[in-house]
Amino acid sequence: MNALARRAAGLLLGTLCLPMTVWAADPQPTHEYTLDNGLKLVVREDHRAPVVVSQIWYKVGSSYETPGQTGLSHALEHMMFKGSEKAGPGEASLILRDLGAEENAFTSDDYTAYYQVLARDRLSVAFELEADRMAHLKLPADEFSREIEVIKEERRLRTDDKPGAKAYERFKAMAYPASGYHTPTIGWMADLDRMKVEELRHWYESWYVPNNATLVVVGDVQPDEVKALAERFFGAIPRRAVPPAKQPLELPEPGERRITVHVKTQLPSLLYGFNVPSLTTATDPRSVNALRLISAILDGGYSARISSRLERGSEVVSGASSSYDAFTRGDSLFMISASPNTQKKKTLADVEAGIWGLLNELKTKPPTSEELERVRAQVISGLVYERDSITSQASTIGELETIGLSWKQIDNELSDLQSVTPADIQLAARTYFTRERLSVAHVLPEEKAHE
Repeated sequence: MNALARRAAGLLLGTLCLPMTVWAADPQPTHEYTLDNGLKLVVREDHRAPVVVSQIWYKVGSSYETPGQTGLSHALEHMMFKGSEKAGPGEASLILRDLGAEENAFTSDDYTAYYQVLARDRLSVAFELEADRMAHLKLPADEFSREIEVIKEERRLRTDDKPGAKAYERFKAMAYPASGYHTPTIGWMADLDRMKVEELRHWYESWYVPNNATLVVVGDVQPDEVKALAERFFGAIPRRAVPPAKQPLELPEPGERRITVHVKTQLPSLLYGFNVPSLTTATDPRSVNALRLISAILDGGYSARISSRLERGSEVVSGASSSYDAFTRGDSLFMISASPNTQKKKTLADVEAGIWGLLNELKTKPPTSEELERVRAQVISGLVYERDSITSQASTIGELETIGLSWKQIDNELSDLQSVTPADIQLAARTYFTRERLSVAHVLPEEKAHE
């Protein structure tokens, strides 16, 4: 590395370290309110620019759905843009666009959320439009008949015609035998084919109520003013009882499961998933943060163990990654995916052996303090950088509140990660990386289906 590169690297390190210190030492002012109708409001001040993010999160997603009625949450998200009492189909989007606002929505296993990013003095417009469709969505039958065809085409493009996505969908259906997480968010095609607008009406009336929602506002705002706006636009919407929603709990040790999926791909690949708790279901949160750091130990850049040992070292894999989502309403999966190095004549069996070698090493020998500190700094700096964005702050708050945790976790997260020890890493590996918790998918090219 030349002198200029070293200086640039030093400057970059400085920019990472400074926000980390500021974030840890001085949490941003955050205010929580609950309106009389049960709507929860969280306001986080960030006065760096005259911009605000407004998000509304509903506690409903694909994990709430039942067999035969999959895809309802995602389809309803689409229909929320198709007209309400004050705005016809697409009109709310045009109004926001004319104000220079950005808006969109997303659905997952655990939630459905809608957001706007706009100038702070236009927040009332976002609230008015959002409150209108919470209380007075129209759901026109003709709009639904057109939109369901759009959704089916979305499924074809994003899943049925994408080999990786198709394989992962099949894998996930196997990896979650007991919980609603085996349901694809977009729904199964057979259910989309027979979905009726009346089902969406019932879904909307069941879940889209103020006492099942969290309104998150982050930006250059005054909390009292935001609360007054929320009371003005949302306060008159009546609360209603919502259906019971039990946590998606998994069998702790379902037994090893395997599937072979043939798709339109050139090269074979492997999917590994271990059934593990999330932050909402774990009896010991330290184990969850240990799993988060293990994911980075395995797949945290050039010096991570997968890259250094399985790619450049033994050359068993041509590419691999690990991932773990700790922020789910129910139990989660610790995932490892990899492709064998076919140029070196490596097979999926070689890949599995290599992965187990890494996992067993974590069980028998804790990482050194130096390795753990390097990985921890990498994870924390990534979080700090990400949350420099007001949209990311709002999304984290909304997700935490909607899965059953508190927004306060956003300010405790760094210290929680700092407390994890090498012994915690070893204990988590021993506890969770077992055959009894394992799902395996061998993803093979279609031309090998009959061999």
